Amino acid sequence: MSSTRSRLRLFAGIGVEMEYMIVDARTLSVRPISDELIRSVAREYVSDIDRGPISWSNELVLHVIELKTNGPADSLTGLSSLFQDNVSEINRILEPFSACLMPTAMHPWMDPHTETRLWPHEYSPVYEAYNKIFGCQGHGWANLQSTHLNLPFSSDEEFARLHAAIRLVLPILPALAASSPIMDGQQAPWLDQRLAVYRTNSAKIPSLTGRVIPEAVFSQAAYESEIFEPMYRDIAPFDPDGVLQDEFLNSRGAIARFSRGSIEIRLIDIQECPMADIAIASAVVGTLQALVREHWSGFESHCRMETPALQDILFETGCHGEEAAISNPQYLRLFGMETTGPVRAGDLWKSIFDGGLGAQIPEPAVSQALAAILERGTLARRILRSVQQDFSREHLVRVYRDLCGCLADGRLFGK
Repeated sequence: MSSTRSRLRLFAGIGVEMEYMIVDARTLSVRPISDELIRSVAREYVSDIDRGPISWSNELVLHVIELKTNGPADSLTGLSSLFQDNVSEINRILEPFSACLMPTAMHPWMDPHTETRLWPHEYSPVYEAYNKIFGCQGHGWANLQSTHLNLPFSSDEEFARLHAAIRLVLPILPALAASSPIMDGQQAPWLDQRLAVYRTNSAKIPSLTGRVIPEAVFSQAAYESEIFEPMYRDIAPFDPDGVLQDEFLNSRGAIARFSRGSIEIRLIDIQECPMADIAIASAVVGTLQALVREHWSGFESHCRMETPALQDILFETGCHGEEAAISNPQYLRLFGMETTGPVRAGDLWKSIFDGGLGAQIPEPAVSQALAAILERGTLARRILRSVQQDFSREHLVRVYRDLCGCLADGRLFGK
């Protein structure tokens, strides 16, 4: 998608990326062997392996492997099964290593200061540059796994409408997708603790992350002047070789990739199995489509929503998940909710689902999974219910072994 002519129109395709931890099959502690996993298939240390419609790739740290659509898929239909098949294949390859894949957005007891191993092979200069500037031996760099959604646009007008809609959906993503309630072997302050650490990982250069919610800019020219230029300027003294002067430097919760004609959403915690991830992706895409077609409110009102107010909602849902109270009436009206009092974030999602979103999801199993998530609560909430305040290592291993089983079997976790 290097030229405007070849770019996909709004919602004409989607890219999905899922990150998983590699852990010891017995102890569930992290195993930094993603390079050996890749070499066992490719016969050499490479960054990507083409497996047909899905590819595998390395990440910053050696205990994480990424599965992603091999280019944009036509739709989300069928992706759950494709990702699940690749999870099963990787688990088979990991068996001789006495290792397996583990889901959720943070490892519950990893010590990133002693256990972090950076990817040392192809593409390593970028990781080394990040490590030199920020020091990547911390939770915000080394212990966080997510699902990324990449949505296309083909013009400035399409970018504006998509970016405006994404800014509105980002604040309520943790109320649906939080899956990181445990850190350092204890209950974390936030249900989406990945967001809590992610928002501070570039604090040395604040322009990289901003307020996590992107600024209210609705053209490529405005984006370059208000986001890219300050970011590149601020990183330059720390990056004399210009290794990081690229769009990927942007660390906001959604980033524009004008070189590809897409926006990448980064604020979704990875779930317990691909079915759950695709269910959440379906909710996100369906909600964005409704906003773009002005189902509840008009485009101009979307653009007027200020970034600090959106950040306040995001941090509230990041902390409290589906139980977060949303009291901003301007925001609620954008989703067709006229009320004088606060609305529970989970109820906002239920309103969206009951208002027609559920019926638009073509795969019944995916729609049922989304309904189950809305009924049972976020994965973070279900994990804490299962832990029942027993944070002993032995008990955490039992809970997270069940989560590994959910990933292997393709089933939802908890009740």
